[in-house]
Amino acid sequence: MSSQQMKLGAFLMAGGHHIAAWRHPDAHANAGGDIRHFIALAQMAEAAKFDMVFIEDAAAIRERNPDIASQAARSTSFEPLSLLAALAVNTTHIGLVATASTTYNEPYGLARTFASLDQLSGGRAGWNLVTSASELEAENFVSSGLRPHHQRYERAQEFAEAAVAVWDSVDDGAYVIDGERGIYADPSKLYPVDHNGAHFTVTGILDSQRSPQGRPLMVQAGASDAGKDLAAKTADVVFSAAQTIGEAQAFYADLKARLPKFGRHADQLKIMPGVSPIVGSTESEARAKYKALQELIPDEVGVALLASYLSIKDLSKHSLDGPLPEMPQTDGIQSRQQLIIDLGRRDNLSIRELARHFAGARGHWQLIGTPGQIVDELEERFLGKAADGFNVMPPLFPTGRDDFVTLVVPELRRRGLFRTEYEGRTLRENLGIKIPARAA
Repeated sequence: MSSQQMKLGAFLMAGGHHIAAWRHPDAHANAGGDIRHFIALAQMAEAAKFDMVFIEDAAAIRERNPDIASQAARSTSFEPLSLLAALAVNTTHIGLVATASTTYNEPYGLARTFASLDQLSGGRAGWNLVTSASELEAENFVSSGLRPHHQRYERAQEFAEAAVAVWDSVDDGAYVIDGERGIYADPSKLYPVDHNGAHFTVTGILDSQRSPQGRPLMVQAGASDAGKDLAAKTADVVFSAAQTIGEAQAFYADLKARLPKFGRHADQLKIMPGVSPIVGSTESEARAKYKALQELIPDEVGVALLASYLSIKDLSKHSLDGPLPEMPQTDGIQSRQQLIIDLGRRDNLSIRELARHFAGARGHWQLIGTPGQIVDELEERFLGKAADGFNVMPPLFPTGRDDFVTLVVPELRRRGLFRTEYEGRTLRENLGIKIPARAA
């Protein structure tokens, strides 16, 4: 029995993470527009003592071609922060993490929104900082198109610094609200922001109490060199993608080794790779579940999804039964592009095979097997310094969630790998990440 315990996130995505989940007979067809569905998912994750729920975002329809978009249900969803506000008042302990872009927001406004979510939830909010690499998103916000990769990360680093300054503009007990003495705020505990940078100017003070957890958590998913440096400097949690244990260990070691450069130590950052589990009482049952989902993927949908992550407009002009052609470097998600290329070459996959594999979990690790087999794999990576925990991505909601909670979580607990009760009320307490000191 292990003396260490892993952290678990529940990555919620409407009907499920598999691209064709919405077509499955067990799917909730209108999942993306049903708040009761998301509340039920969050409450079950909380009952299982997960650390957090995680909501991604892309402020655009996912597919330019309307014929393909009509077959891939990744278009309807709630705006994440609005959704988490609803989940905050329907849960009590589980962390609430939402994606928001540094490319299409401003530091004061976004920091204020997350601070409000943190107050609503009693200190359970987290921000998944992304730079946004989709041309479709860029077309909704800027006339000049997608910014180059290095510019997005320069802006992101400054954005993070400014947001932290906003959160730290209010110290504990700053808003006294003493009617008898006529004192609403203690000026000695208010610190006006003085940020004048290349991208932003921020001078205000946060108009709410300081967070119960010091400040909202910072979560990141960038795996490029610039992304890893940004994470090492600012993140509390990193959401990553790795196919093999070797890749996961290399990423883990690299990122942890960058922390001292920024005055941080290994325990201050939790690395939680994505995992998409398909669980059965027998391995053959699990594989039958996987096959049933795979058979629902139209080739054109799978290939279009693959092309979007490779940041190229069209793969259909190439033979789908041939190998992936040489890929030019783009300003898209560079780490995910390389993961796809490496996967195709390592396993000698055709474009069709690679697209069908990728459509299951968008490049994240897929596990298919019995509860014991699933936990064997998770335990190996957790104890092998490849992960501090996992962001669980069920391919199908609600049945994939139910399978993991009722079959896998008990086996994790039997081996002493996962908690039976929450350690505290805030997200930082449950993750074991200390409240940060206010920046001077």
